[in-house]
Amino acid sequence: MDINVAVSTDQGLLTPLVRDADRIGLGAISSAVKSLADKGKNGKLSPNDLQIGTFTISNLGMFGIRHFAAVILPPQACILAVGNIDKRVVPNEAAKSSDPAQPLAVTTAQYMSFTLSCDHRVVDGAVGAQWLQAFREYIEEPVRMLL
Repeated sequence: MDINVAVSTDQGLLTPLVRDADRIGLGAISSAVKSLADKGKNGKLSPNDLQIGTFTISNLGMFGIRHFAAVILPPQACILAVGNIDKRVVPNEAAKSSDPAQPLAVTTAQYMSFTLSCDHRVVDGAVGAQWLQAFREYIEEPVRMLL
């Protein structure tokens, strides 16, 4: 599967293509994205780099944006909007006391937001939700992506 990645450049937003993202490892994907972003910022993306895949990933989390809704680039099926990582205070279940007089134990956890936009002419919203559920499981346990 070929995946486009949104890259901000002086010429505006471009979406270069990472080819065979489903067949290469995370390290290769990371290298490809960095290379394409550098080429985009230096005005060196070729027409071949800018072909349209089926899916785009847009990350505004690096700008401190918590969540946003990205717009699908026709004729693509979906776009995944990636927000930033927030640290939140949550109950500490491991330190939970059975004594109601004990103060609630808390800890911090990291949360990240993702929003999937689907073109319903191509991907039914329920199918998109199933994909997002599976994606969440991989994000919550990333070692599963390596197995």
